[in-house]
Amino acid sequence: MRSDHLPFPMPDRPYSLVQEWKNLTFMHWEVDPEKLARYIPEGLEMDLFEGKAFIGTIPFMMTNVRPRLAFTMPGISTFPEVNIRTYVKRGEKGGVLFLTLEAQSFVTCTYAPRAYGLPYKYSKGRIEAREGEYIWETSRKGGTHKLVGKCEWEKQEDGALPDTLEEFLFERYCLYTVHRGKLCIAHTQHEPWKFGLGNAVLQSNSLTEEFDLGISNVLNPDLVHVSEGVYVRTWSAEVVQ
Repeated sequence: MRSDHLPFPMPDRPYSLVQEWKNLTFMHWEVDPEKLARYIPEGLEMDLFEGKAFIGTIPFMMTNVRPRLAFTMPGISTFPEVNIRTYVKRGEKGGVLFLTLEAQSFVTCTYAPRAYGLPYKYSKGRIEAREGEYIWETSRKGGTHKLVGKCEWEKQEDGALPDTLEEFLFERYCLYTVHRGKLCIAHTQHEPWKFGLGNAVLQSNSLTEEFDLGISNVLNPDLVHVSEGVYVRTWSAEVVQ
């Protein structure tokens, strides 16, 4: 896997997991930095683009998840997921911070919080990929924290140009999390993103609304992109503070 595009080196140890992120819809909203600040752990700061803070709500398929040197397992290795993320940095090392990860996987929702401190919640959902269209829905037990909608698109061939908002949003190769009371980092390696613009039509989005980030209309993203996806290697989390 190529590494010449990475903004920093990957850890000098074997990666722990491989996976594919497929059929993604990236919906972004500009948010109120003061409202977002309460979700940022000590030791991190918001990463802003031209003074603006953003969150992304991203439905996709997590596929072929498996430990390094292991095989995929039917019913476990592939599942729909929706995550909400924002952009943070520690020093000059930018990454993502997840506010929630909603997945139809009991194994992931049990393992990932224990191993990484990631805020996974079990939600039933589906991601359907058609020609020029992604359809998605998810909700927790009782029908709460819902995301329902679709995204239409024409192409997915663009790459992020230097110093653009797309580079800021897409080209992230680590995540930060708080695990057992300590700030941790986990690295991710994949090819540069290929994406295109999309047109999202949302019927429900109480999932994003739950965080009260000053978004005027959670059914109308400020930016919408789509991507067929990437093959990913991930490293186990390590303590940074």
